Amino acid sequence: MTIDRRSFMAAAATAGAALAAPSLVRGQGTTEPLRLGLLTAKTGPFASGGLDMERGLQSYLAANDQRLGGRKVELIVADTGGVPSTARSKTQELVERERAQVLMGPLAAFEALATDDYMRARKIPVFPVAAAEDMTQRKANPWLFRASSTSAQCAHPLADYCARKLKYKRMVLVADDIAYGHEMTAGFQRVFEEAGGKVVQKLFPPLTSPDYGSFLAQLNRDADAVFLGFAGSNGFRFIRQFNEYGLRGKLALVGGMTALDEAVLRNMGDEALGIVTVNWYSAELANPVNAKFAGAFRKAHGYDPGFYAACTHVSASVLDAALEPLKGQAFDRESLRASLQKTNALTARGPVKFDTWGNVVGNVYVRTVERKDGRLVNSIIETYPDVSQFWTYDPKKFLAEPVYSRDWPPARNLAA
Repeated sequence: MTIDRRSFMAAAATAGAALAAPSLVRGQGTTEPLRLGLLTAKTGPFASGGLDMERGLQSYLAANDQRLGGRKVELIVADTGGVPSTARSKTQELVERERAQVLMGPLAAFEALATDDYMRARKIPVFPVAAAEDMTQRKANPWLFRASSTSAQCAHPLADYCARKLKYKRMVLVADDIAYGHEMTAGFQRVFEEAGGKVVQKLFPPLTSPDYGSFLAQLNRDADAVFLGFAGSNGFRFIRQFNEYGLRGKLALVGGMTALDEAVLRNMGDEALGIVTVNWYSAELANPVNAKFAGAFRKAHGYDPGFYAACTHVSASVLDAALEPLKGQAFDRESLRASLQKTNALTARGPVKFDTWGNVVGNVYVRTVERKDGRLVNSIIETYPDVSQFWTYDPKKFLAEPVYSRDWPPARNLAA
């Protein structure tokens, strides 16, 4: 759970008494705690993912004696409610009143954009969960280190897989009508069409759409498959209604990185089996860091960790690795930033390093839903190693183009 100030002071006193026994204390010489602020959504429409963000971070800290890089951590959690203005005011509170030195979050792109100028001005190292493209592209924040991905970073390889491995020729793209959905589908469209496929229809239901019936009725039945670019529980609701409309088996479904998150799968049944999705993480990843994380998370919460829990857990791994060379030194954000730029950390998602713009370069996994030990899991069927936010494109040329959106790149193959 979050450390309140009274508990922290008691723990600090205990640690101080233990200094007489050096063999019992990690990170000697570091007497000041690292004040880590977490911006997450514990209420509102993003609460499920926001709670997983906190649980993922708490899982890492619990496994590491509440320390990062040998420093005791004082964690302060702020609830943004998924509201941009609240995210900004909570950011100011964390920095100015709580004296947070490093921040994680927020969850949504519009929250991150609302806080970006403040974080730049205050030079606060931040690990966002939000996938907004331009924050690590044309408007890169030198204090931002995104260990997850941009909106389109996983969509690029999935489009390649759909065209080259699944042999799809015609596809429909359906996504939430927010920047995340627009950017994800734009990246998918670009790579799919460059590989010879055609996007014949694009649909953008409102984020809080109560019913997808009108959109399901519009689906182009001549397509091979439908790409789902949903967040939260929207993918689950769309698939359930897709089946109710008798479309199962008539159109294949594939999903973006949050369409069938592990947190969603625990509420689904056989309707999810066989659906191919993409992500930079799966609870099924077979590496030692993830085996420890996924097992502990499942034991504590009764379900597998997914995108949101992994975001903060991976970010904590990266921060831990970057702080390690600075052990024993007083906290200095310039030194931390320099260390982060050189970090190559082993995490629950696999190896993580950053490009010049502060965005992760790491593995991306194509997955399929299977049943294992009585639960649904995202089993890995293909790995794309060292995927950049620029895919295979030249960064200079990529950055000279407009940011991905509903209208760019242009859709030239839409059916009438």
